[in-house]
Amino acid sequence: KNKNMIFGIGTDLVNLDRIKAIKSLASFAKKILGPQELITFQTVSEDNAANYLAKQFAAKEAIAKAFGSGFGAPIFPQAIQVLRNDKGKPEILFSKEIESYAQGLGITRSHVSLSDESHLVIAFAVLEA
Repeated sequence: KNKNMIFGIGTDLVNLDRIKAIKSLASFAKKILGPQELITFQTVSEDNAANYLAKQFAAKEAIAKAFGSGFGAPIFPQAIQVLRNDKGKPEILFSKEIESYAQGLGITRSHVSLSDESHLVIAFAVLEA
């Protein structure tokens, strides 16, 4: 049997107040979100916009850390999309560039978990090889 191994883990903690303090959440969204995430962002209520962006950003940071590199070519925030399945589970969609980079590293699966509590949002990511 092929036993999967953990390639890397990453975690990130975001203070919601820092996101709420951003002058333009729409500009921040355009900077960090991929195309499908932007569509979701348009449907999020104004009250939940900062929370959504905080979760998306924390997830992207955690995933970048799981790669062992943080952000830098080919790993950019817009190239990592964190979508939700019909049960609400976050699912990672990589750009073609990250997908081939990940395959080159032997990464076969990616996971991210998100949680929030009053002013904090946390993301935990695991990459399997």
